Amino acid sequence: MQIIEAGWIITPGLKAEQERSLVIDGTHVLDILPWEEARSTYPDAEVIERHHCLLSPGFINTHMHLYGVLAHGLEPPFPLETFESFLEDYWWPMVENRLDPPMIEAATAYIGAELVDSGVTALCDILEAPNAGIEGLRVEAETLKRLGMRAILSSEACERITPERGVEILKENLQFCKEYQDDSHIGGMLCTHTAFTCGSEFMKEAVSMAEDHGFDLQLHLNESSYEPEWVLKHHGMRTCHWYDQNGVLSEHILAAQCVQVDAQEIAILAKHAVRMAHLPLSNCEVGGGIAPVPDLLEAGITCGLGTDGYINNFFAVMRGAFLMHKGHRCDPTVMDGKTVYRMATEAGADVMYPGKEMNRLRKGADADFITISLEDLPTGLTEHNIYDQVILYRDPQHVQDVCIAGSWSKRDYTVQNVDKKQLREQAYEQSRRLWEIVVK
Repeated sequence: MQIIEAGWIITPGLKAEQERSLVIDGTHVLDILPWEEARSTYPDAEVIERHHCLLSPGFINTHMHLYGVLAHGLEPPFPLETFESFLEDYWWPMVENRLDPPMIEAATAYIGAELVDSGVTALCDILEAPNAGIEGLRVEAETLKRLGMRAILSSEACERITPERGVEILKENLQFCKEYQDDSHIGGMLCTHTAFTCGSEFMKEAVSMAEDHGFDLQLHLNESSYEPEWVLKHHGMRTCHWYDQNGVLSEHILAAQCVQVDAQEIAILAKHAVRMAHLPLSNCEVGGGIAPVPDLLEAGITCGLGTDGYINNFFAVMRGAFLMHKGHRCDPTVMDGKTVYRMATEAGADVMYPGKEMNRLRKGADADFITISLEDLPTGLTEHNIYDQVILYRDPQHVQDVCIAGSWSKRDYTVQNVDKKQLREQAYEQSRRLWEIVVK
């Protein structure tokens, strides 16, 4: 049994309370009490003093591609004039199609450790590696388990190679979901790519497969103007209307991006209770635009935050969500700190684990939490400004501890049981293998 005495603690509903202790017994929260009361109630417990820290639910990364680090900085070997050319001539054949289990394992280990360092306790990943098979997912799962992380994993399926291969990937993904459905840390969901790589019958089969076996399905939705324009040209309607017409949308769908969605599409997503992952920095990097997240939230859509595997400093992602919408809307009141922090924690858990009320610090909950040092902040803390202060002035080096199911994945500012230098070297070596065909 352990007592963690924190200067501040975030309890359900994002209530910030001072001088509280979290009492954990094995994998679960036993109690939350004032400092002295916790010590007197549990006199034999180990006391861990974090009086200078905020004790918070962990951050939830609701959308990413772990393999993506291997391609950072990689440049196409020839000029690309169109988005189609980027995908068809470069990204698909030279990156995604060439990923194999050793590459995936190295990338997962390196980025997994980076995410733990940043206070992330759970992630939702899409593996875009059509030739890696189910082994690619298994490698991700076992690598993340060694780090102690929670994860929902999937393999992206579409018809870009052949419709038959797309269905095979769905079946491999389903097999993985079944293999890990009783695992305490790792789970699965099915995944499709976009409306411009998946036809009506393929999408219906994917949805049917997910529903028949009780798994959710995730997809990318209108990351840029390309997809809605393509769907309008080929189907005579925008993307959400097309998905709605084909019976795709429901509370069992997790949609990432949602950048170029109009008011009617937002209403459709809200009607079906679709969950959403917001990727503020990645959206800027690809020039897709700025998602109308304030409107999505106002419509009642549950939105989490994700890194997309681009910039994995979760504090930077929160800052992006906190700042860019204010500038875009010319309104300093939108996306306040508490809203963004909720997206990073409680709402993120609702996106990944709907209906399970996870990632809340209360009696009986899983002992998943992080501690963030509040030392050397430029101004004082209140229950109202603490979210702004953490978002604006903290970074991974301020995360002192990460505890997942009672196991310390980071302790005293150090990620446990990993050699960061070795992980970086392994990722670098596998990136060289990936780059061989591109860089001459």
